[in-house]
Amino acid sequence: MTALSIQEMSRRSGLSEPTLRYYEEVGLVGPIDRDDSSGHRRYGAEDAHVIEMLACLRAVGVGIEDMRTYLANRTRGRAAAAEQRDLLLRHAERIEAEIAAQQVRLSYLRGKAALWDARARGDAAAEDEAMRRSIEAAGRLEVRG
Repeated sequence: MTALSIQEMSRRSGLSEPTLRYYEEVGLVGPIDRDDSSGHRRYGAEDAHVIEMLACLRAVGVGIEDMRTYLANRTRGRAAAAEQRDLLLRHAERIEAEIAAQQVRLSYLRGKAALWDARARGDAAAEDEAMRRSIEAAGRLEVRG
């Protein structure tokens, strides 16, 4: 692989140029080599590998400090395997909780839509059942003030 410009790295990773600069600034990547004549960043194969890994971690909601820990554990290899597993499982559990919360929201919306559908059809029994399901789902919603 030839060295990539910041624009090429941005397209390849899906991370914006400011994010790439920030990741370098906070020490997640780099320092990135610079072109001798222009001074522009030139990302090598290992830089690209790390940045693509960080892009994946970011996509699943991993924050900067956990990214830093992940990279540090990666260099420690097998000695950090359990810690790495625990870090990833902690984020998996967070996502599972988010999915469960989204399922409750979906249930509420489907219940309300069913209620209005029953009302439009004049089906009182279906409307009562949809109302019951909506109330049940509403009780499980996390309402923020």
